[in-house]
Amino acid sequence: MIPKKIEELRIKLYADGSEEREMLALNDTPYIKGFTTNPTLMHKAGVTDYTAFAKKILTAIPDKPISFEVFSDDFSEMERQARLIASWGENVYAKIPIINTKGESSAPLVKKLSDDGIKLNVTMILTAEQVQTATNALNPSTPSIISVFAGRIADVGIDPIPTMQASKAITSTKPAIELLWASTRELFNIYEAERIGVAIITVPPSILKKLGDIGKTPETLTLEGVKIFYEDGKSAGFTL
Repeated sequence: MIPKKIEELRIKLYADGSEEREMLALNDTPYIKGFTTNPTLMHKAGVTDYTAFAKKILTAIPDKPISFEVFSDDFSEMERQARLIASWGENVYAKIPIINTKGESSAPLVKKLSDDGIKLNVTMILTAEQVQTATNALNPSTPSIISVFAGRIADVGIDPIPTMQASKAITSTKPAIELLWASTRELFNIYEAERIGVAIITVPPSILKKLGDIGKTPETLTLEGVKIFYEDGKSAGFTL
């Protein structure tokens, strides 16, 4: 069975990254509906001025959802940062981790901010219990995102599908919440997330580059792979 084209899917694709040129180029791609960032990606991209970077991106991309994450470990400072980040634009979601580095729940802060109408992306979630905690804390009238790191669950040898299915059931109780599949590891994850009914999936540029392969048959991929092996063997000048 040939998979659906990306344009035919209900799920929204968000690009995950902090490379300015990449983000601006992807903004011109019709199937990219939003963006996510985090302090790690920004650090890897060489960002040194958080505010300047964010405002430059938001000037260029004023009409698609973009998540910027707080980087404090103190809840009072997290609140200050989240309110500042949220003030940058209507399309901005302030990312709050479900716990801090001490393992303390951010649910009270999530509730406070969400009750004040601040759009949040509650992040670094890996269990259905954490999804329930975040869902309980979020105001039913405030748009929000719950990011479940399905790829990280799979990285430790656990099937993430049951967690994602449970997360969908939990978040469906509040229509303003969008469930997001985070830490995408392969293109097929998009189709897995689509089948579950996940609203959003964040996809890194390395996987977005594979979208052009959708619709190819296994036979075509075999031939392409053999040609690559052959050409690389020739280029290496191998002899036996």
